[in-house]
Amino acid sequence: MTSEGDRPLIVVGVDGSEASRSALRWAARQAALTGAELRAVQAWHLPIGYGMPVAYPDVDVEAHAIAGLKRIIDETLGDPPDVAVSPVVVEGHPAEVLTEMATRADLLVVGSHGRGAFAGMLLGSVSQHCVQHATCPVLVARTGA
Repeated sequence: MTSEGDRPLIVVGVDGSEASRSALRWAARQAALTGAELRAVQAWHLPIGYGMPVAYPDVDVEAHAIAGLKRIIDETLGDPPDVAVSPVVVEGHPAEVLTEMATRADLLVVGSHGRGAFAGMLLGSVSQHCVQHATCPVLVARTGA
């Protein structure tokens, strides 16, 4: 949470799904209205190998993730966006990364379903975790918001 005199902080989870793009659009509008700092967060992790550990010595996964996040921000909000967006990529599980990033936020915005959601579910597992565990208010944006 912000202290007196600091800008409010909005953290938004972005995974490239349409629901996360809706969350990003909503968060950007809210940041513009409130003068808040906006951080777009994407979690990444190395693919799991089957049975044997897999090394990826020539692949900079974090660099690919930040490039992908910047592309999603530009595609969703325009290039340049109307509001400043700080892209942040963090290694880890999305639910844990977002709740950790939101410990200093005034608002966490997530999409109702990400890339791994089953059709027909009310909330995805990441949004459900954030609603239950975040220390700040959480807005769950549905597709089209």
